[in-house]
Amino acid sequence: MQNPNSDRPVHSAAYRRRRIFNWLPLGLTYAFLYMGRYNLTVSKNALGDLMPKEAFGIIFAAGTITYAFSFLINGPLTDKIGGKKAMLIGAGGAALMNMLLGVIVYGILALHWTLNLTLAFSIIYALNMYFQSYGAVAIVKVNSAWFHVRERGTFGGIFGVLISLGLYFAFDWSQAVVNFTERANPAHPEYWLVFFIPAGILLFWLIVDFFVLRDSPGEAGFQDFNTGDASSDEPATSFQLSDIMRRIFTNKVIITVGAIEFCTGVLRNGVMHWFPIYAKEQVGAQPALAGEWNFWLNNWGLILMLAGASGGMLAGWMSDRLFGSRRAPVAGIFYGALIIAVVAMTFAIGAQPLALGLLVSIVSVAVIGTHGMLSGTATMDFGGTKAAATAVGLIDGLVYLGTGVQSLCLGYITTWNWQFWPLFLIPFGILGIALTSRIWNAIPKGKAAVQ
Repeated sequence: MQNPNSDRPVHSAAYRRRRIFNWLPLGLTYAFLYMGRYNLTVSKNALGDLMPKEAFGIIFAAGTITYAFSFLINGPLTDKIGGKKAMLIGAGGAALMNMLLGVIVYGILALHWTLNLTLAFSIIYALNMYFQSYGAVAIVKVNSAWFHVRERGTFGGIFGVLISLGLYFAFDWSQAVVNFTERANPAHPEYWLVFFIPAGILLFWLIVDFFVLRDSPGEAGFQDFNTGDASSDEPATSFQLSDIMRRIFTNKVIITVGAIEFCTGVLRNGVMHWFPIYAKEQVGAQPALAGEWNFWLNNWGLILMLAGASGGMLAGWMSDRLFGSRRAPVAGIFYGALIIAVVAMTFAIGAQPLALGLLVSIVSVAVIGTHGMLSGTATMDFGGTKAAATAVGLIDGLVYLGTGVQSLCLGYITTWNWQFWPLFLIPFGILGIALTSRIWNAIPKGKAAVQ
């Protein structure tokens, strides 16, 4: 139903309840996919010399580059089969790959296998990330049918919260597992549980999604409605890959958003994964400050959750309420804040833990808010409901291509000299804010997105 005085739809209470019931298990599945993705960082710190920084960089890059190119298959496939099936495939495959990663760690630590951990992890983690790539395309595909374009800033905020919740699970829950196993069996900690536990959780949510999730309001007993995005007013036609790809790759807004999100991938993961590794090294290098560094290390997931949730909700509110559902102004403002923080990081390396911790938290607020706004919301707007999965596949693929670039580079840079860590990030912040100016006023209008 449409409000006659506004282009924002008015939904019944029953519809809003069912929408929450739909996206909540979907969102939690997505969050726990993060736990089964970024537990690799926690395992790196736990395994120590078995996974040095160069090896971690190679393994993480193998996974993220695989993720980046998976959109060529998974985006169009999800537009064809629907978000529900895509999420079931992603959760099931990621659960299986996490089990295999756990088996590898168990074999090396408990059975004394003579195995090349870097090679084995690179292969299995790459497969894990292939299945992980279904998560973002699935959640955006499903919610593109449930949220009007004027409500999607709010959804972008929710998307940011889900990402933040996933980071909390990935870092703090995984670190809690490591701490527990070290206390329970100091001589032989059961580090493989870092992979087995998220695998079990993902299988639980797979079952819940199978029974609860619906791809559209019509499948849940409600009336489908005009969502006001780039697919609006188009006739109901069968899936045509050529039409979908033409829409994506000829849309200047989507291509520009993809370029911004490449920079986001470098910045987000260039801080999120390397700060706890830096903190772990400082525990030994600065014993007088070990307690302070351990605070950041053991609570990094909680800090990311709070930072990302606040950034995501603030970005959503700003977009819908201050900028008329335009996404680029919010991204531009957030990029300005993170550039200042990254520049300040260059002076905080080697300083007190609090200074660097606060700066990387500011970067996380800005970069997670931007990511939720662009990957989670702009993709639905300009790809339209029909092409939502392909659009988010392209954008999220570029995020993880940027992640792969920073992983390969920072694995070697940080081994050489941590002082160059923030210096590597600064150019990507400058490029990102410059790109936002090109699409500052873009907003979808019916069949044609403003370009």
